[in-house]
Amino acid sequence: MKINKLSTNGKIVLLTFFIIAFSFLVAGILLLNNLADNDETDLGQRAMLVAQTVSDLPEVQKQLENADSIENNSAFNQMINRIKVINNAQYIVIMNMDSVKLSHPSPEQIGQVSKSSDIQAAFNENYYISKAVGEQGIVVRAFVPVLNAERMQIGVVVVGFLLPTFLQLILENLNEMIVTILLSILFSIWGARTLGRHIKKQMFGLEPHEIAKMYVERTETFNAMHEGIIAVDKEMKITIFNKKASRILGVAGNPKKYIRKNIYDVLPDTRLPEIVESGRAVYNQEIYVNNHSILSNRIPIFVGGQVAGAVAIFKDLTEFKQLAEELTGVKAFVQALRIQTHEYKNKLHTIAGLLQLGHNKQALDYLSQVKVQQEQVTKFLNERIYNENISGLLLSKISRGKELGIQVLIDEESKLTRFPEQLDHHDFVVLFGNLIENAFDALIAVEREQKEVTISIDDNDGILAILIADNGVGIPSNDVEKIFENGFSTKHSENRGIGLYLIHEIITKGNGTIEIVSEENKGTTFILTFDL
Repeated sequence: MKINKLSTNGKIVLLTFFIIAFSFLVAGILLLNNLADNDETDLGQRAMLVAQTVSDLPEVQKQLENADSIENNSAFNQMINRIKVINNAQYIVIMNMDSVKLSHPSPEQIGQVSKSSDIQAAFNENYYISKAVGEQGIVVRAFVPVLNAERMQIGVVVVGFLLPTFLQLILENLNEMIVTILLSILFSIWGARTLGRHIKKQMFGLEPHEIAKMYVERTETFNAMHEGIIAVDKEMKITIFNKKASRILGVAGNPKKYIRKNIYDVLPDTRLPEIVESGRAVYNQEIYVNNHSILSNRIPIFVGGQVAGAVAIFKDLTEFKQLAEELTGVKAFVQALRIQTHEYKNKLHTIAGLLQLGHNKQALDYLSQVKVQQEQVTKFLNERIYNENISGLLLSKISRGKELGIQVLIDEESKLTRFPEQLDHHDFVVLFGNLIENAFDALIAVEREQKEVTISIDDNDGILAILIADNGVGIPSNDVEKIFENGFSTKHSENRGIGLYLIHEIITKGNGTIEIVSEENKGTTFILTFDL
């Protein structure tokens, strides 16, 4: 079975087994080394104690002082062998000052001169322990000088103990090692399975390869979308940044390199941190990010009832404004044609009537008057309003007012030379269009002989002030503070309550102010001011 095909639990159990096996291997080596060192120390001390005991025996001293000790040492050698067996020593060797062995486990060695390289220090009354490699393994040896009653050295006692091998140490501790290994494996497998289930539960029951596949699919899906998407976690680290977002906001480079970076370091004005802190969503809000106008939906991400981050889904508002402007232009053109057709029909009927009645001079005077009025309005707008989109809008509203029986008056001192920072002609089309249409609605709802909408645009001393007033039905005092809420309308009909909300968003974006003066059945005045 391939490891890649194992489940999460299987991989964790397998990994745990290898970790335990490797840990026991390392720990076993270290433990056996420690046991070997301890045994070496213990056997060295034991050898020294036995050697000192043997060196103090009167029989040993008597044998060393006897000149014929080599020929008459059978009983002596048996006594030393008994001591060796009692203490489980490998050997006990007694030598005189000529390095001749008087006692040895092998009878053929008795009477032989020792050729050991580390024995000379013992003939100088030194006590010490050393190791040597023997036929049966490594031996720890203790060297003790033998002193007579006059404290003169007369020989040396060497006691050796055989060090246990690693295999012997393992066999000596086999039961404890088996119990320890079995218990460790048992509890480790239980812990690994418990951990695996917990991890898989946190991963919604998915395997890592399934999560990896979903991540790739998610990334490609986000990159294929026509909306920009940026998401952050609660530490403000970017978790999603698709290609469309980088193009809309003008962020250079591959968006993947911004993943896990702090949002403040990449785009400090996304206003996503506000959503993480408040936990409340904001929909269809126009904001500026990295000097780009976007229409943004910003939504908090909840995990387990807690805010875990936020995501922004946005569109390039410039593109939408251009499309809206084109659509609005077509509608305005159609409406203007319809109004002009209706207006010119009335004028033609008037001229035709005057001619039929034989009032030729009055018909010519009427034509001249109409021509002058039209030229005056067109000339005024062309000279005082330096944006053709706004001029066209105002001209169409004048014509629309005539159709509705409403006189649209533009202050002769009005002037518009430039737009405030952060705003453009798209925003002012929305401002003028919605405010004038609201004024028309307010006048349609009231019975009044003289219906008027007054427009004033003051562009002086770095201040742009716009006034739009009507003498219509007015706004109830209880509703004045609510009119900028999204969806609120005093008309209580569908598709209402959006215009003034958009106006408020534009004023906020342009750092402007708006003042409302309204009285029921007398009219409403909107005053907008912006810094230029």
